Amino acid sequence: MSDLLAARSQMAMSLAFHIIFAVMGIGMPLLMVLAERQWIRTRDPVWLDLAKRWSKGTAILFAVGAVSGTVLSFELGLLWPAFMEYAGAIIGMPFSLEGFAFFTEAIFLGIYLYGWTRLTARAHWWAGVAVAVSGTVSGIFVVFANAWMNSPTGFTLVDGKPTDIDPIAAMLGPASFPQALHMTIAAFATTGIAVAGIHAWMLRRDRESTFHRAALKLALLVAVPASLLQLVSGDLSAKFVAKWQPAKLAAMEGHFVTQRSAPLRIGGIPDERTRETRYAIDVPGGLSFLAFGDFDAEVKGLDAFPESDWPPVAITHVAFQVMVGLGTLMAFASLWVIVCWVRKREVADSRALLGLLALLTPAGFIAVEAGWVVTEVGRQPWIVQGVMRTADALTPMPGLVVPFAAFTLLYVFLGVIVAWLLWAQIIKTQPDPAHPIRRDV
Repeated sequence: MSDLLAARSQMAMSLAFHIIFAVMGIGMPLLMVLAERQWIRTRDPVWLDLAKRWSKGTAILFAVGAVSGTVLSFELGLLWPAFMEYAGAIIGMPFSLEGFAFFTEAIFLGIYLYGWTRLTARAHWWAGVAVAVSGTVSGIFVVFANAWMNSPTGFTLVDGKPTDIDPIAAMLGPASFPQALHMTIAAFATTGIAVAGIHAWMLRRDRESTFHRAALKLALLVAVPASLLQLVSGDLSAKFVAKWQPAKLAAMEGHFVTQRSAPLRIGGIPDERTRETRYAIDVPGGLSFLAFGDFDAEVKGLDAFPESDWPPVAITHVAFQVMVGLGTLMAFASLWVIVCWVRKREVADSRALLGLLALLTPAGFIAVEAGWVVTEVGRQPWIVQGVMRTADALTPMPGLVVPFAAFTLLYVFLGVIVAWLLWAQIIKTQPDPAHPIRRDV
């Protein structure tokens, strides 16, 4: 394995591991505070039980996410020193603000976890709100830094070096809004669908459980709007890619030849040698319309770019198809839930819908992973789009396969520990309506 491949593999594995905790670190606090809000309003102990369980999950995920996030920050400097030397002054602002939001989240999470019997219920709830808001903001700032790599702005190149740096302009570049919106909504949709899926599976075994019915209801209140809004944010992201990263769009669609009325491809396997995508279902003019709002618009194919600037086409295309396919399934399940609500039918009474939700439990996580593959692999061979190639940012240190193997073992160990903790602390324990807590709201 070459050093470049080892370094890229290590970053890919680290991000694949960390992004799960980042997503749930954004979604779980919202469920936690919604459940506690319901308890404050109704005094039904089921909601309090849910809030306490989900707060334990939030604490576990936060701790592991902090470890994996720290590893990532080290890897940026150790594996890609040329990138950090070049971009550090430009993207330092979002990383600094992310650190502020992270520490705010840590402080209020500590207050929340240890304040059940020490704060009024209302003050305790506001501490939870602070956790939810700061966790979401923290994720947005990290995405801002990544967005700059896709649309680098906020500086002037003089003799190959960045000058006249405007960190705010760099942080709020063209990719920032669509990418942050897409990722944040994905976090809520993924967490909501995953939690709904777990409790849907439980309800198929125990239809009368008020605990699982309450959990399912709350999770769907987050998952349904997020899954449907994701279709809108996905369209915004696609339009950004069409304008700023046309080679990535061509790879996403397996689109080799520049043409008007370009078809939207569903499925298929791109073949770079023959420059065609086989076995796909083509929707005439679909790509032109979705990218530019015009069925006859010209869409650049990969033939418009030197082959040395092509991203890995097959990986990017398949990952994009997986992301869109699973997102569509999640939106379909959400529409089914809305039909039940409109017809005033309990979702928990539909065994078929419960089965679909249970099957979709991991769908959001797989879609998020696929989406990041599209974002990162689709930008190759650039680490900073059009400015710096990934190979040029690599550390000169040889033997990078060694840290890759070591960190692989670390992530496997952490994954097992997290799975066991979540099972032991949240799923395996039985509902307990008796909770010591201050009630002088």
